[in-house]
Amino acid sequence: MIRTLVLIAAAALLAACAAPLPPVTWLRLPVLPGSMAATATTASPMAASPSVAPPPHPIVWQLMSPVGMPGHLDHDALLLPREGGGVLQAQPALRWAEPLRDVVPRLLRLDLARSLGADVWSGPLPPGVRPTHQLRVELLALDVLPGRRGVTLHARFSVADAFGRHPPRAGQAVFDVTSADTTPAALVDAHREALARLAARIAAFAGGG
Repeated sequence: MIRTLVLIAAAALLAACAAPLPPVTWLRLPVLPGSMAATATTASPMAASPSVAPPPHPIVWQLMSPVGMPGHLDHDALLLPREGGGVLQAQPALRWAEPLRDVVPRLLRLDLARSLGADVWSGPLPPGVRPTHQLRVELLALDVLPGRRGVTLHARFSVADAFGRHPPRAGQAVFDVTSADTTPAALVDAHREALARLAARIAAFAGGG
């Protein structure tokens, strides 16, 4: 009898292992239209008009690395909250096509450039580029809301004069972005909208200079 039960359990285990895995849906945070154009230099109109002198200190923003992020966002699987507390459940069939730790700072830089109307650099600066303002950003939360209703974002940031002429100013942003529905595509859109809103709030706080 015991042997029969063992054989049945083994057969069930083998059948479970042989079951096909669900297909993976890859999630990608896109570049918003107009973000690339916003990174173009502002010196070209002056170059076309020799009579207009360039500003003595053109505003150049630098997004300092790294952009802080919670460790749980290092997972490539989408994490959904479970009801009743701080429990997250990984969704193996829903995965980020690129690690959030890589794509979030890049998209945030593009969104900041669009919102500020000026170049925003990160990483090693090319020769001849000297930042006038430095931005530091730390994401404390970028999580899916319960019931897949959208995304919640909590971030701290600071704006500093690169020459030390003024003390740094610190701010924070806490808000939710409601998704159109509970589909993976809608959650991706909510993540992307959250980053764009964060950039707009940082730009408004910085005052464009």
